[in-house]
Amino acid sequence: MGLSTSTKTFAERLEESKKDQFAKAAVAKAQDAQWEKRESARDELGNWQEWRDIAESIRQHTLKYLPHYLTEFSDNVAARGGHVFFAADAKEANDYVKRIVLEKNAKKIVKSKSMVTTEVDIDPMLVSLSDDMDILETDLAEFILQVADWDEPSHIVFPALHKNRDQIREIFAKKLGYEGDNNPVNLARCARDTMRKLFLKSEVGITGCNFAIANTGDINLSTNEGNADLTISIPKTQIVLMGMERIVPSIKEAEILDNMLARSAVGQKLTTYVTFAGQQADESDGPEDFHVVIVDNGRSNAIGTAFEAVLQCIRCGACLNVCPVYRQIGGHAYGSIYPGPIGSVLSPVLGGYEQYGDLPYASTLCGACTETCPVKIPLHELLIEHRKVMEDDLSMHHDGSFVNFEMNTIGKGTSSPALFGMAINMAHTGLNMLPKAKEVSVEGSLFNYGAVRKAPALAKGWTDVRDLPIAPPHKEQFRQWYKKHKAGK
Repeated sequence: MGLSTSTKTFAERLEESKKDQFAKAAVAKAQDAQWEKRESARDELGNWQEWRDIAESIRQHTLKYLPHYLTEFSDNVAARGGHVFFAADAKEANDYVKRIVLEKNAKKIVKSKSMVTTEVDIDPMLVSLSDDMDILETDLAEFILQVADWDEPSHIVFPALHKNRDQIREIFAKKLGYEGDNNPVNLARCARDTMRKLFLKSEVGITGCNFAIANTGDINLSTNEGNADLTISIPKTQIVLMGMERIVPSIKEAEILDNMLARSAVGQKLTTYVTFAGQQADESDGPEDFHVVIVDNGRSNAIGTAFEAVLQCIRCGACLNVCPVYRQIGGHAYGSIYPGPIGSVLSPVLGGYEQYGDLPYASTLCGACTETCPVKIPLHELLIEHRKVMEDDLSMHHDGSFVNFEMNTIGKGTSSPALFGMAINMAHTGLNMLPKAKEVSVEGSLFNYGAVRKAPALAKGWTDVRDLPIAPPHKEQFRQWYKKHKAGK
C-alpha cells in the first residue's frame, strides 16, 4: 500500500466515493459525534486557545532544533543499550526491519497501529519473507482491515470507519470462522481471542511512536485498547518506526501534547493507556533488543520551506472531523493513507505533485481545519501555497487545456466591471435555461427562484452533489437594490 492507496485517478476515486452512501453516512455521523465530544473535552481543559499557543510553540521549537533533539534522543537510546537507525526513505526503513527479523529468524510478529509503518509498506515486505510468517495488526480497526484482505484505511484515527457491524461480521465469519451475531462486543471478543494466541507466541513487536522523548530515550504511545502495551512488553525484540518530526525535548512537553491529542482525536481527557517505554537494562519485563527507526521519507522536503508547519502535526485527525469535503467524499477518494486537509497538504510534500497534485484543490478553503488544529497548523493557507507552487512556480496546468481556457475566460470576465456586470445581468436567464431540480434540499432565500439540477463545465462538479441556486432576475439583484436605495438618500 505505502503512501498511495489507489492507482485510479482522482476523478475515478471521486465517482466511486459518491456512490458509497454508507461511507458518506458513517463519516457524517462520526463528524457530528466527534464535534460534541471534542468541544466538551476542550472546554473542560479551559483556556483552549492558550493551550493551542503552547502546543504550537513546542512543535515549532522542536522543528527549529530538530537535529539537536534527534541526536540527543539517539544518544540516550544507545546509552541504555538500544539501537537507532536513520532511514532516508521507505527502502532503507524496510531493509533495516527486514535484517532484524531475519537475524532473529522470527516468524511471529505483532504490530500496533502506526501510520508510518503503513506509509513505508512494512506489512507487504514482512509477508514476502516467508510462507509461514504470521503478522498481526493488533489495533482492532487495523485488524479488521487486515482480515478484510488488507483493505485501505479511510481515516487517520478511525481507519475502519467505512465498515459497519454487518460487514465486519461477514468478514469474521468468512475468514475467522465466527458464528456469532453482529454485536460489537461479541465481534471484539472474537478479535481478542484471535490476537491473544499470537501475542503469547510473538517474537518481534513493531510499533509506531506518538512522541519520542529526547532527554530520556523513551517512546510515548497513546492507545485505547492496550494492544500497544502488549506489543512492547511480550516480544523480546521491539522495533519502533517514527517520523523524524515526532520528537519532544522532555516528558513535560509530551504530557502537554498527549493531552491535546486525546481531546482533539477522540474527545477524552486522556486515552486509556498512555505509555512511556524503551530499553530498560534493569527491568525483567519489556524487550531485550530495542530498535528505533527514524524515518525521513520526504519530510526533509518541508524543512525550511513554507510547508514546514505541516510537520507540527500530531495525527489527531481533528481536521478530518470538521472538513466539509471529507464529509462528502470520505477517505478513499484522496488516494493516500493521509486523507482530509492534513493529507491534502502532507501527501504532495511526501509524494510529489504528479501523484497528489489534485488534493490541494479538494478543499473549500473554509478554514475550519486551521481553526480546529490543536497545534495551529495553517492548513488552508498551505493548501493555497501548494496551488501557488503548482500554478505559478511549476506551471503544471498551463498546457492549453480546455480547463485553462475556461479559467482564463472567467479571469478576464471577472476583472472587467463591464463584462462582469453583463454576466450578472444574464445569470437569471442563463441558469433558467438549464434543467431544474425538482426539490431543493436546502431551504433559504437563496433558493427563491429554484435550483439547477445539472450544469455544464466547471459547475458540473457542484451540481453533481448539491443544489445550485438560480440567481434572482435583474431588477431584484443587489446592484439594482443598492442603486435604488442610494438614490433615495
